[in-house]
Amino acid sequence: MHPMTQKKKTTLRVMTDNWLDPLDFKAEFPHPERPLEVDIGSGKGRFLVARSGKFPETNFLGIERQKIRIHSSGRRCERAGRENVRVFRMEGFYAISKMMPANYVANYYFFFPDPWPKARHQDQRLFNPAFMDALFKTLEDDGCLHVATDHLPYFEEIRGLLQQDERFEEIEAFVPDEEETTDFELIFSHKQIGRCSFRKVS
Repeated sequence: MHPMTQKKKTTLRVMTDNWLDPLDFKAEFPHPERPLEVDIGSGKGRFLVARSGKFPETNFLGIERQKIRIHSSGRRCERAGRENVRVFRMEGFYAISKMMPANYVANYYFFFPDPWPKARHQDQRLFNPAFMDALFKTLEDDGCLHVATDHLPYFEEIRGLLQQDERFEEIEAFVPDEEETTDFELIFSHKQIGRCSFRKVS
């Protein structure tokens, strides 16, 4: 491929050679002392670019496993001049359970996680007891997590897990404004959306 035709890589992308130990994601930002919010499964970046524009004093990390979506979200945020955004290509469970430092994240956003609807695949769902441990470990005291999905049986499963866990308490559900609505939600806007939010108990 001719050099002039190569796709430009996003400058907002976090890279590492160490996939076994926690990574100081905050060090990737111009202002690492600011709170960090993490969008798991950040897709094409519609929520990231809108939310980071509304809260420029907060750092935002988008985690996404698909390469094409990482490039799309990164370029989208670059074009908008979002210096407070970084993107990281990794599967969500591994990123949080293995690579996220303890007491580190102010807010997690989980919008339309893969429901793995077939019975034989449901053990691949993101939310399970081990993942709950990772969330509790990596959230700051009073940190929150916000969930939205159109797959209502999976929503009830997630909410039930969190309600039964004394380390979290339910709070008013986060509802994004029109600008922050994800691409997935636009696609499934005709369906009922389940939403819930929980706070880590100090």
